[in-house]
Amino acid sequence: MRNPEEFRSHRWFGGDELRVFSHRARSRQLGYNPEEHLGKPVIAILNTWSDINPCHMHLRERAEQVKRGVWQAGGFPLEFPVATLSETFQKPTPMLYRNLLSMETEEILRSYPVDGAVLMGGCDKTTPALLMGAASAGLPAIFVPAGPMLRGHWRNEVLGSGTDMWKYWDDKRAGLIGDDELSELERGLARSPGTCMTMGTASTMMSVAEVLGLTLPGAASIPAVDSAHHRMAAASGARVVEMVREDLTITKILDERAYADAITTVLALGGSTNAVIHLIAMAGRARIPLSVDDFDAIARRVPVLANIRPGGDWLMEDFYYAGGLPGLLSRLTDLLHTDRITVTGRTLGETLKTARVHNDDVIRTRDNPVAAEGGVAVLRGNLAPSGAVIKHIAAEPRLLVHTGPAVVFDDYKDLKNRINDPSLGITEDSVLVLRGSGPLGGPGMPEYGMLPLPDHLLAKGVRDMVRVSDARMSGTSYGACVLHVAPESHVGGPLALVRDGDPITLDVPSRRLSLDVDDAELQRRRAEWTTPAPRYERGYGALYAEHITQADEGCDFDFLARVGENPEPDAQ
Repeated sequence: MRNPEEFRSHRWFGGDELRVFSHRARSRQLGYNPEEHLGKPVIAILNTWSDINPCHMHLRERAEQVKRGVWQAGGFPLEFPVATLSETFQKPTPMLYRNLLSMETEEILRSYPVDGAVLMGGCDKTTPALLMGAASAGLPAIFVPAGPMLRGHWRNEVLGSGTDMWKYWDDKRAGLIGDDELSELERGLARSPGTCMTMGTASTMMSVAEVLGLTLPGAASIPAVDSAHHRMAAASGARVVEMVREDLTITKILDERAYADAITTVLALGGSTNAVIHLIAMAGRARIPLSVDDFDAIARRVPVLANIRPGGDWLMEDFYYAGGLPGLLSRLTDLLHTDRITVTGRTLGETLKTARVHNDDVIRTRDNPVAAEGGVAVLRGNLAPSGAVIKHIAAEPRLLVHTGPAVVFDDYKDLKNRINDPSLGITEDSVLVLRGSGPLGGPGMPEYGMLPLPDHLLAKGVRDMVRVSDARMSGTSYGACVLHVAPESHVGGPLALVRDGDPITLDVPSRRLSLDVDDAELQRRRAEWTTPAPRYERGYGALYAEHITQADEGCDFDFLARVGENPEPDAQ
């Protein structure tokens, strides 16, 4: 147990130097008495609340509960507003700004007199961004997940945000429902604070934070408005104070075993394909090698046990009542490293001793899985030399082995303008190809990967087709969508060479994605290809374009991912 002179904040407030006197004087200006903060662990609360982030609209209140826990444990809380990445509103995509929030997180923790941190987020990119920054900073840190919203409702149906949005929007385009029904759906789809209540990217990444050992047990699936969420926030604030005293830093928690367990969990959840990119980036910050192939290797031995939309039937609220993530992990202990430490100070195995499953349909048993193999597959071939991913559990089985002629769109605007053009001759056997939507081309790799189907096919009852892109897809989406094709077309990846009518073969069992065109013809096309002009000439966009890595490398900035020291500031 450390004494107060060993706390990081002591460098700012301890001793009799001029700068120490200045720091103390400014603390009095803030209205803080000496006994409130001197000699106590100073805890930074990094809050991603804002007026335009519905997933986080309750975090202003939760920050007060975190503070209550910090005070009760004898610490001193300081709240810092940090960038809010709203999946719903931020354009072209919050993925463009994930690394910016990670930089802000790291530098705030490094530059201020804080001893530990509470990270408050949940909307898709906030969780990886906060954890990436905290991992780089290396202080004791605990994550408070925003939690899923309540179930949606429409007439006599239970709705899942995102997943049912896509479903009913297609029904509207097919003429099956009208404006009145859509207006009712609009009011019932998302009816409380919190993240999407399907197993989208938000729920997937909050679960990742928990299995990594960075939240209190069971925290990831607590509904945002449940009173248990209030109690979890306060308990997290209290716990991080003890972590500072114990010198239990994030770097002591995150190791190779933790990331292997995170992959196992994502696959058992039938989680979002976005987790592939985020986990590779997060592991890179912890100096742990991770690749897309690691996901595929683990997927072959991990069953899908979480029966949650879009790959299943239930929602996150049901998952919580069924036992939450601890319940699911209790059925995977032989596949996990249960001897590793978590923020509780105990091992993962110890935290799972009291875990129970209360509904065997929501959280399946190993002998009755939703799917025998993990829900994400990694594909390779001449169309994706560095890999591509597909959430095959959310696709129609008939399409998992398919060859069809390509119909190519150069960017998302082109897709929107021409998808219903009869002259394209699109049939249900066609393969829709979208390029220009990767990390550089998007820019920011937007969630364009669930390409819309033509109206005439929707009217015939077609609801899935093979779609291939260098974009991402919302974790709430579904369909035979091949994503993250790397290298992307914008840097001259093979996707840039595809032409209308080219046969493309998808073979998920063989993990193959191929452009069935001879090498000589592809070489001729490559010789004709020219590099697109830079999109940004200045500002953050230019910095992003100069340093972003490809999807298979996690889309981190090269200067953040590389090995090297970032020295502590001189507090004097």
